[in-house]
Parts: sequence; structure tokens; C-alpha cells
Amino acid sequence: MTRRWRAIGAIFVTAVVIAAGAWVLVRQPWSSSSTSAASVAEGKALYQTNCASCHGTRGEGQPDWKTKKPDGLYPAPPHDSSGHTWHHADGLLFRIVREGGQVAGPPGFKSGMPAFGGTLSDAQIRATLEYIKTFWGPTERKSQADQSLRDPYR
Repeated sequence: MTRRWRAIGAIFVTAVVIAAGAWVLVRQPWSSSSTSAASVAEGKALYQTNCASCHGTRGEGQPDWKTKKPDGLYPAPPHDSSGHTWHHADGLLFRIVREGGQVAGPPGFKSGMPAFGGTLSDAQIRATLEYIKTFWGPTERKSQADQSLRDPYR
């Protein structure tokens, strides 16, 4: 009977480990388990229509994006791994797209990033952001997913 209980205990521990691993994968905003191919495809179309004219078709951004222009605005930053988009949590990125770039800065901050909340639905904003994540490598995706645990999509 002792062997039987050990076997049952081993099966129970294995099941708990597998369940914990599955939970971790589901919690990763960038994982294939939480993002469908259809959503990313929709995001690509939305990105090309609404974002590419400023941020580039592959997220390359505008030249000298860290230097203010004479009008006091910064050029559009890249969304690929060379930029800083992946440093921000899903919640903040969502708010920036919905409400405009000024939400990410201090009071009085001027941003050329328009608000898309009146143009895109919340689901469309999320799909666009999921597409932007395809521009990043595994390291950036992991870092951004960790940030997003503290400030997820709402």
C-alpha cells in the first residue's frame, strides 16, 4: 500500500507542476495561447492603416526620434527592438493609443501621437498592439510581458 500512495503522490505532484506551467503560459500576454493569429492579422491591417505612416511599415520609426523638432514634438519612435515601446506595459501602451501620447508624459507634455479612442475599438487597439509585438525578439517580449503583469490591458 505504501508504493500505491507514493505513486498517487507522484502523479499528484506531476499534475500540479503541469497545471502551474500552463497557468504561467496563459498569463504571458505575448504567448500564442492568449493571442490568436486572426487577432495579429487584424492588428497588422490596422497598423498599416493607422500607424505605418508615422512609425514605419516594420516599426522602424522616424529618423532622429530622440531629438525634438523645431515645433517641440519628437519624431515618431520605432516600435521594433531598437525603440522603447517594449519597455512599457500593455496597460500603458493601450492608454497611449486610446488617449494620445501626452498621457505618458508629465503635465504639459506635448506629443504628436494622436488619440485613437474615437477611431478604434478597445479590441482593435489590443490587436494592433499584439501585432507590434511581432517586431520584437524573445528578450524584448519577455521583458514587456513581465512589465504587463503589473499593468495589463484593462
